[in-house]
Amino acid sequence: MFKKDNWDEILQALTANPFRTILTAFGVFWGIFILVILLAAGNGLENGIKKGFDGIATNTMFMWSQTTSKAYKGLPKTRRYDFRNSDVTALKAALPDLLYVSPRNQLGDFNGTNNVVRGTKTSAFTIYGDYPELIKQQPMDIIKGRFVNQQDIEQRRKVCVIGKGVISELYGKEEEAVGTYIKINSINFMVVGVYKSKQQGGNAEQEQKNIFIPFTTFQQAFNYGDKVGWMALTAKDETSITDLKPKILEIIKALHSINPTDERAVGNFDLYEQFNKVQSLFNILKVIAYFVGTLVLISGVIGISNIMLIVVKERTKEIGIRRALGATPGAIRGQILSESIFLTIISGMLGIAVATGIIALLNMVLDSMPPDQNTMFANPTVDLGVVFVALIILVGSGLLAGFIPAQTAINVKPVDALRTE
Repeated sequence: MFKKDNWDEILQALTANPFRTILTAFGVFWGIFILVILLAAGNGLENGIKKGFDGIATNTMFMWSQTTSKAYKGLPKTRRYDFRNSDVTALKAALPDLLYVSPRNQLGDFNGTNNVVRGTKTSAFTIYGDYPELIKQQPMDIIKGRFVNQQDIEQRRKVCVIGKGVISELYGKEEEAVGTYIKINSINFMVVGVYKSKQQGGNAEQEQKNIFIPFTTFQQAFNYGDKVGWMALTAKDETSITDLKPKILEIIKALHSINPTDERAVGNFDLYEQFNKVQSLFNILKVIAYFVGTLVLISGVIGISNIMLIVVKERTKEIGIRRALGATPGAIRGQILSESIFLTIISGMLGIAVATGIIALLNMVLDSMPPDQNTMFANPTVDLGVVFVALIILVGSGLLAGFIPAQTAINVKPVDALRTE
């Protein structure tokens, strides 16, 4: 492999018919190119989807009360019930693996009737009563001031945190919002913070039209008593919220005298379960990418093997002369394998280089786009490990493509080869 004469012979053999060599190499080039592009596209889609989860505690479930569907302990079915503050305390006490249990209440809607007034301006927004932990469960950036804190909860302060969408409707362009007052259902609240959503696309504008106030203040100001509208529950990292869900539902059903077999009484949405389904989809896409890329690569390898058989056939007399002059079968085999491996690696590396260039250009285009226009596709890349795997595949493919032609070459008897015209 390190003799100049050998490399001169390899290059001479491959350049004897350049058009045929290029067509042969194209199969391997295209196979490795497709493999890298498919893997990069899969990673780009995965990164884009996960970007939508940015800042969200994915090990979270949401739970709300619904109508019972079964009678229990003398209580009728189709019975309505509400979560209470005591439910939150009971869940925290019974399940130490829960990191956050955030009770929430909601009032109004940005598409509903006007419920917020500032000066002569009025509009409709969604009002949430929340605890400070919410900011660790829901993605938002506090760009001015602060979020609700524990002192706000304990002292039932009439303070609020508003989104950029609220400012655009109630404030002037250069007007400072923090420290001002707005009226929510005729009750004055002081603005202590402004946030913007971490989400992108159309949802971002909607998410920025919310107003957050302390949970305890919400209950007191709007006469909710100890009622809880719904809860956001996040498990600790070492525990899956999906594993805790049956116990959570069991506790809630026991507290509200709900039939243990009633599957409709407690509404819930398991974000962790859905996130895992998405992750499984990406794993399947990777398998498909490897499968398709490998099949295309195999077709290229078969093409090289066929061409090498033709080359061996054309060089039968040459091989006979070399055998007559004392060339060993190993030397003949090594020469054929060297040509096959060299052609495979060169075409494969060219495929990797072209694919990498296209991926780089695509990343430049995505980086230049506004953030709200590329939410479903972001940073398509291929791991360095994939390149090493590709190199191993190329070497193996070259050996495979040259093995049969090499065996054919050494099986030719020198006398028969010299008779070939």
